Amino acid sequence: MWKIKDVEIEHQIVLAPMAGITNLAYRKLVKEFGAGLVVSEMVSDKALCYGNQKTIDMLKVDEDEHPISIQIFGGEVESMVKAAKFVEENSDCDIIDINMGCPVNKVLKAHAGSDLLRDPERAYNIVKAVVEAVNIPVTVKMRIGFDKEHINCVEFAKMMEKAGASALAVHGRTRSQFYEGQADWSYIKQVKDAVNIPVMGNGDVRTPEDAKRMLEETGCDAVMVGRAVLGNPWLIQRMIDYLETGEDRGDPDYHQKFALCKDHAKRLVAQMGERNAMREMRGHAPWYIKGLHSSAHIKNALTKIETYKELEDILQEYETYLLEYEKKES
Repeated sequence: MWKIKDVEIEHQIVLAPMAGITNLAYRKLVKEFGAGLVVSEMVSDKALCYGNQKTIDMLKVDEDEHPISIQIFGGEVESMVKAAKFVEENSDCDIIDINMGCPVNKVLKAHAGSDLLRDPERAYNIVKAVVEAVNIPVTVKMRIGFDKEHINCVEFAKMMEKAGASALAVHGRTRSQFYEGQADWSYIKQVKDAVNIPVMGNGDVRTPEDAKRMLEETGCDAVMVGRAVLGNPWLIQRMIDYLETGEDRGDPDYHQKFALCKDHAKRLVAQMGERNAMREMRGHAPWYIKGLHSSAHIKNALTKIETYKELEDILQEYETYLLEYEKKES
């Protein structure tokens, strides 16, 4: 058990915010595998200020998700304060997270995301104002710096703590790396040693062994996992078990993977209707069959699905093929 201010969190594995991924349906799915904290996909402050209904719908929280953090992004104090107040009043979330790590140009042009790493004073003012405006904890997700010539995570983290942030999530890459190269965990350790608030370590955590090593090498309070759980939400449970018992139950078989893929699709249908759900599953479904025998043409078919029945039929046909393949190999 660890805490972000007064929010108690049972496990040390946290689901990272991922744009277009960590919506309500996916968060609930991951929560069922034991994630201590789940974080929403990032929400635009300006869109909330303008009353965009699609964005407002992203604030929906299920009673089974707690504790949950809603992540917002923006580059101006006034709009970020207004958005944070709106989130607190219109969402049942436990924490508000401020994105200072997104590397995408569109976000940087709004002086948001990792662009704030280049303007610590602006970042400080945003966090301080948001903390003073809401009653729930405010956290910051950041990178170690904008590029390798400007790694300023320790000084930046101290400023965020001084501004009132209740916790930090540190991705061990610079903005210029995007998601390439290797995450440098030594900077996560430096941040942890420099502040007195909880720190979540993020970057290159792909296995239960990685999660344990992150905790041991950096001294961080929790591990934030992102891309490794795509099509692989049971990794969360594997990590928790490994931290608690030293045992790894390993990956499920393909029968379980297909069943979970269909369950994920059904949840999305219930949340957003079949048409939109299947468009989203075009991205998710191929992850569920990653690494399986002769999956290339199946992945291609899954990227074109229009209905839930199409998804079901493709998976059923592929499952039959894999069963026959196993018999031949044995």
